[in-house]
Amino acid sequence: MTCNAAAATGARTLLVFGDSLSAAYGLRADQGWVTQLQQRLATQGYGYRVVNASITGETTSGGRGRIERALAQHRPSIVLLELGGNDALRGLPVRETTANLEAMIDSAKRVGSKVLLLGIRIPPNYGVAYAQSIDAMFVALAAKAKVPLVPFILEGFALDPRYMQADGIHPNAAGQPKVLENVWPSLSPLLER
Repeated sequence: MTCNAAAATGARTLLVFGDSLSAAYGLRADQGWVTQLQQRLATQGYGYRVVNASITGETTSGGRGRIERALAQHRPSIVLLELGGNDALRGLPVRETTANLEAMIDSAKRVGSKVLLLGIRIPPNYGVAYAQSIDAMFVALAAKAKVPLVPFILEGFALDPRYMQADGIHPNAAGQPKVLENVWPSLSPLLER
């Protein structure tokens, strides 16, 4: 459905703006949690069109560079912002990641979009202090920007090989519904029928 068709039918747009965790990395697109979100919205009678603008390997810097265009193109009612994982895995300064996420949230709010921030956690092999600073960054940013937060989208299964790909980072097909279950309780209050 094009943007014009969506506007003509009165459909609202939900934009998922993330990295490989939302891009169904290693899977078919129809197996990903974002496709499952679209299906759930449809079966529950929500008139949203879901646009997945997630790119594998995306950093917050890359996202900051392309969000304005995505917002102008899709005019989303809601933005699910799922970036920061690749910054953390590269050991980038938390200050820069925070500034980029804050700028993206501000851009989305400026055009009237509601924002849901989707957080990640990193393994302790990057250093306990750095891992804790990533956790704290998402919490502090959500509080400052007054947006809801899912602290860790892989909560409850990130260390369970039944739900993760061999790389231990990306959910497999069985793990994708679990991502959606982690996101849904924070997303549903933002939805309108």
